[in-house]
Amino acid sequence: MHEPSEFTKLVAASGEPEFREVGVGPWSQEHPGEPEPTDPRYDPELLCDGDRRNVMDRYRYWSVEAIKADLDARGRHPFEVAIENWTHDFNIGSIVRTANAFTANRVHIVGPHKWNRKGALMTELYQHVEHHPSIDALIDDVRCESDDAGLPMPRIIALDIVPGAVPIETYEFPERCLMLFGAEGPGLTKKALDLADDVVYISQFGSVRSINAGAAAAVAMHAWIQQHAARA
Repeated sequence: MHEPSEFTKLVAASGEPEFREVGVGPWSQEHPGEPEPTDPRYDPELLCDGDRRNVMDRYRYWSVEAIKADLDARGRHPFEVAIENWTHDFNIGSIVRTANAFTANRVHIVGPHKWNRKGALMTELYQHVEHHPSIDALIDDVRCESDDAGLPMPRIIALDIVPGAVPIETYEFPERCLMLFGAEGPGLTKKALDLADDVVYISQFGSVRSINAGAAAAVAMHAWIQQHAARA
């Protein structure tokens, strides 16, 4: 048997790290002596059992329906996100989670209805998620909705590293837009790139050709936030 290395010994000596507990316990434990709130936004089951969900503190004990309604009432941002799902990419869940964090108006899943929800951490429950059988169907649906609302068609922005793409660092995102993201590896389909008004890429400086799709989507959405929401 080999003697553990000095590094391994140091790790063992440091002990197991302690992590803070996420969320809150039952109302009776967190607020002893106080009556449970009667506000209909509160979920009786969460008040009884505690709320360990990954939600902002102001939404503790609220029902899913109440949180989603509050996000709508407060106003979601006017950008939308579309993700091609032809390869059942694990990044889709991460992109949905980021869209929720930045209150994207809607998320569109293009392709098969079933998608990998693991990375979403249940945030799809609070987000408006729609499904479209093809990229053509998505664009047609968005165009019809825009016409019905008397609004111009939102600008279609594809995120991919292809010839002719412009760097995100100098790109001015329109306030109302639809961002298109492709699958890990192959990126966006040719049809999606052909339908885009603009194609944008994220500059990289190491040896790797691209960052993963979930990270790229987060960078793009935050670029929109910096240009629009952060100025408010």
